[in-house]
Amino acid sequence: MTRDDILVAAAQVFRQKGFHGASMADIAEAVNLQKASLYHHVASKQEILLELLDRALQMLTEGMSAVMARDVPADEKLRLAMRSYLQVMTDNLDVTAVLLMEHRSLNDELHTRHIPIRDHFEEMWRDLIREGNQTGIFECPDVPMTVRGLLGVLNWTITWYRLDGALSPEQIADHFSEMFLKGIRRNS
Repeated sequence: MTRDDILVAAAQVFRQKGFHGASMADIAEAVNLQKASLYHHVASKQEILLELLDRALQMLTEGMSAVMARDVPADEKLRLAMRSYLQVMTDNLDVTAVLLMEHRSLNDELHTRHIPIRDHFEEMWRDLIREGNQTGIFECPDVPMTVRGLLGVLNWTITWYRLDGALSPEQIADHFSEMFLKGIRRNS
């Protein structure tokens, strides 16, 4: 039994039951350990939650960093960033669902530790929109609000996305990027 096995199981349990509805006994059962044995690997549910949140953000940040390093126009970077984001989320539904739905369950001390990591990730998106503004590709007067809207649309995908659905994560990202880049108003 590895720590990674425990984290994978915990993400599944948290996604199914919610952080507050899940117990350490549930996690121990998911990995076929006695509850007391689980404490040899992890100190608390809060520790597990923090590590899951950090892991999810690390995966998302790595994808975003790769996109930001590309030498392509900002509109193409936005499309690639949205694809990367949805691909990571859909490839890791349990841990990303925990990130999006359970981050408020961290205690104050761990929340304070986690926030700079989240803020760094969100700043990368703001940098992308600012890049588009500076190069004249975008005309976006309120960058933070735009990023909140963009991430809100992407984040909500986990509530309805199905692996066996009609659209792939890439197709969904392309649809959303077209919507953001062109809007929904008919061009006349």
